[in-house]
Amino acid sequence: MEIRKKLKNARIEAGLTQEKAAEKIDVSRQTISNWENEKSYPDIISVIALSDLYSVSLDELLKGNQKMAEHLEESTNVVKSNKKLTGAILLNIILMILLIALNMLLPEGTYYLVIVFCVVIMSSSALLYQIIKRI
Repeated sequence: MEIRKKLKNARIEAGLTQEKAAEKIDVSRQTISNWENEKSYPDIISVIALSDLYSVSLDELLKGNQKMAEHLEESTNVVKSNKKLTGAILLNIILMILLIALNMLLPEGTYYLVIVFCVVIMSSSALLYQIIKRI
């Protein structure tokens, strides 16, 4: 059975409306609706909260749904996430070295420097966003 049907059936069996369920696990009613319509998937913390709220085992909620398993794998895979962050840091360092090298090699090539500088700023912003998102 699909996760959306499992969530909806469990909520109905628990005698809760979407609004009441949302209130109890501190999300919006629209979020519950999105989960029940597979527009999005709950994170692992929300799945645990739903399991407790609906008095349904995690095993019962999660087994047999490949999309949900993939979503949880992606959202909780720390090693993969750390590799992406490390790659972004290395790319940023390489871009900064390139900026310095171009500055030495092309003293009159200000257009190249401006372009590389903009790329460094954008990658630094993306990197900072990822670091803040982790905190």
